[in-house]
Amino acid sequence: MDHAHHAPQSFNSAFLIAVMFNFAFTIFQIVFAFHAESMSLLADAAHNFGDVFGLALAWGANWLLSLPARQRYSYGFKRTTIIAAIINALILVATSALISYESVYKLLHITQVNAPVVMVVATIGIFVNGGTALLFMRGAHEDLNIKGAFMHLLGDALLSIGVVISAIIIYYTGKMWLDPLVGLLIVFVILLGTWGLLRDSIRLLLDAVPRHIDERGVKEFFQNIPGVTAVHDLHIWGLSTKEIALTVHLIMPAAKLSDADFDAVNAMLKSNFRIDHATIQVESGNVEYPCIRSKIC
Repeated sequence: MDHAHHAPQSFNSAFLIAVMFNFAFTIFQIVFAFHAESMSLLADAAHNFGDVFGLALAWGANWLLSLPARQRYSYGFKRTTIIAAIINALILVATSALISYESVYKLLHITQVNAPVVMVVATIGIFVNGGTALLFMRGAHEDLNIKGAFMHLLGDALLSIGVVISAIIIYYTGKMWLDPLVGLLIVFVILLGTWGLLRDSIRLLLDAVPRHIDERGVKEFFQNIPGVTAVHDLHIWGLSTKEIALTVHLIMPAAKLSDADFDAVNAMLKSNFRIDHATIQVESGNVEYPCIRSKIC
């Protein structure tokens, strides 16, 4: 049996900056959305507010991820990142429902929109959301929790661009119905991005093999170890949105694995499959002492 541990990369400073700037901008955006009577700007503000709450949850989970394991919580608090990712996705779904309701109401009751105010506020949002998104870019490819923060902030920047474009069109054409229509388009974009986050988070919660892991490749890797005649009871799951765990039974009738072999196997699992925490049980395959797990898994 062997274990490989790696300290999670800290994004506490990035979360602090992102939460502070985006919360301040969201309040600013809500005030001017009511002043301009703009549904697209209010929809974007509501989305930003949901993202601020989601960022705070992700920040807390990211901090808990760094805490050491203890007697009752032998894996620490790594799973809180998965819970945070799910809550984040559900918040976005709830926000989308609210935006949809308000946008449809505005379509049925068209009102004047102060397009210049919308343009200025949304342009500020492009820089606030885009700038804070860059803080999470380096960790987005390896941590679902960080990826959620990055995607939401980047999505906010793109949505702000859409709001600016719609405000320009409204200013020159006077077509006020474009404003609530953009609000509905924002909902579509939000749900499109949320689906992947929600799906992957639920899979992690149910201990499914993470999407980026090649389970067949992992099994073939173990089968190709010299002396291994069979592989069973292979399980791969996410300890958190960042760390992957594995357990496996190897049948080795005529050989054993030394400490150096375990070290090499763990290094290969980390470099080739991004598996951080491996537990390997070696069996001789004696018919008098069969492993009952071989018949179950």
